[in-house]
Amino acid sequence: MCGRYSASLRSADLAAVFGISDDEVRTEALAPSWNVAPTDSVHAVLERPVKDDEGRRTGDVVRQLRAVRWGLVPSWAKDLSVGARLINARAETVAEKPAFRKALVARRCLLPADGYFEWMRLADGRKQPFFIHRNDGVPVAFAGLYEIWRDPAGPDDAPLVWSCSVVTTDASPAVREIHDRMPVILDPDAWGTWVDPAYDDVDALRGLLVPARAEVLDAYPVSTAVSNVRNNGAELVTPVPAEETLF
Repeated sequence: MCGRYSASLRSADLAAVFGISDDEVRTEALAPSWNVAPTDSVHAVLERPVKDDEGRRTGDVVRQLRAVRWGLVPSWAKDLSVGARLINARAETVAEKPAFRKALVARRCLLPADGYFEWMRLADGRKQPFFIHRNDGVPVAFAGLYEIWRDPAGPDDAPLVWSCSVVTTDASPAVREIHDRMPVILDPDAWGTWVDPAYDDVDALRGLLVPARAEVLDAYPVSTAVSNVRNNGAELVTPVPAEETLF
């Protein structure tokens, strides 16, 4: 699974990396976070249909950067609490699960990150955290799904809630000893296909949901301080000396 990650790039930097115009940065300034946790607001890169002055779709799309809540809230949910259970979507079942199947077809996004944390369970039961990231200088882009929800118990003009889930798959050989699952990390040449809402070939989309290439991944142990969501700072992604690890 993916339950914690680091995301320190600011909106302007993300817009430059993902080809988003200043006018389409539709998000408040999210502070850098080195310990992103479920229900936090996170950046998402997505494409939305363009509408004319009368609200009709023109057939064009525009790429946007938005803030979304981590923990997908399906349109049919009665309240926000369901999102806490839907932070991840398994690649193997994403096309069948009621909470995710419609989003897979029409509402896909990229969730930018520096990398993610995973905990290796040791023989004595303790867990050593590792930071896993790309080693080629390219920002991590998780394959994500998003939904737009309005409280059915609220007024007709209740605010919309944008939320997301990270798609996970089997772990790459490079990190399998740490954990048997990992988030899907898309290579740049797949970014455009993944976020294109007009692309609806489910089999082809599922073909993108594979483990990251082992040669682009790096992993190293970090401080157990990251295990506490109240801790935050660049030191959480700093490698710890061998003598400070749990093994």
